[in-house]
Amino acid sequence: MVQAARSGKQNIAEGSLASGTSKKTELKLIGVARASFGELLEDYEDFLRQRGLRLWEKDDPRVIAIRKIAYKSDKSYTTYKTYIENQDPEIAANTLICLINQANFLLDQLLRSLEKEFLEKGGFSERLYNKRSEMRRLRKRDDA
Repeated sequence: MVQAARSGKQNIAEGSLASGTSKKTELKLIGVARASFGELLEDYEDFLRQRGLRLWEKDDPRVIAIRKIAYKSDKSYTTYKTYIENQDPEIAANTLICLINQANFLLDQLLRSLEKEFLEKGGFSERLYNKRSEMRRLRKRDDA
């Protein structure tokens, strides 16, 4: 579970760093991050199931309260600490499931946006190639 969480975070960071030079790499790494968080989500669901604990439904008032925290401007780990470090494993696991679902939602939106941009504009290498080709055409035209 720790490895899946770390992999998700690291791939987001690496994808962001790669974005300036390779949209293809960025897309791949964000996709890997999404897959890692999907794996982590399943692990938390297994944790609850194996212990006979309840998985809260998305319309459960506790889930709604946790989701609303995302809209606070001054949120940090401390904001979630009472949920995550709670002595009740059901509360802690369901809180983390909520956060993973929120992260997955945002990653899905990012992936759609990156895919659209890549299809419309191409990647860094393609844009450089097109600019070089255009410069060659302009030189040939000027030389003629």
